[in-house]
Amino acid sequence: MSELKTKRTRDSVKAFLDGVSDDRRRKDARTVLALMKDVTGEKPAMWGSSMVGFGSYHYRYASGQEGDWPLVAFSPRKQNLTLYIMPGFQGYGDLLAKLGTHKKGQSCLYLKSLEDVHLPTLKALVRQSVRHMKQVVKERSRASRDPAR
Repeated sequence: MSELKTKRTRDSVKAFLDGVSDDRRRKDARTVLALMKDVTGEKPAMWGSSMVGFGSYHYRYASGQEGDWPLVAFSPRKQNLTLYIMPGFQGYGDLLAKLGTHKKGQSCLYLKSLEDVHLPTLKALVRQSVRHMKQVVKERSRASRDPAR
């Protein structure tokens, strides 16, 4: 089984964001940093070389692969500001409809610019996704302690 490449590091989030060359992307990343910090109440941490994450949870797949992953994260990529919304987007249709210009993958939200996004809606989306992940983690923890479940 291969080892997960993206792990929490001790690298500086500030240094990473200071190194983002595009001024708008750097400004947007700092805005998302503040938003996620406010929503989660967690300190940001680097995950791998290019992802800023908040909080963490442990997962284990049926295949036996397991690891740790942030509850929510973002990366100021060259083409887009990418937000990692861990539970995916099922059940978030109303928020996505109000969000503004975006594209999405399974659990990635791609934003060209925060100028094109309704920030209170983005904050609500992040808040709901973190709440959902915390509930999932709590249920998994409870189930692992109680094998009769």
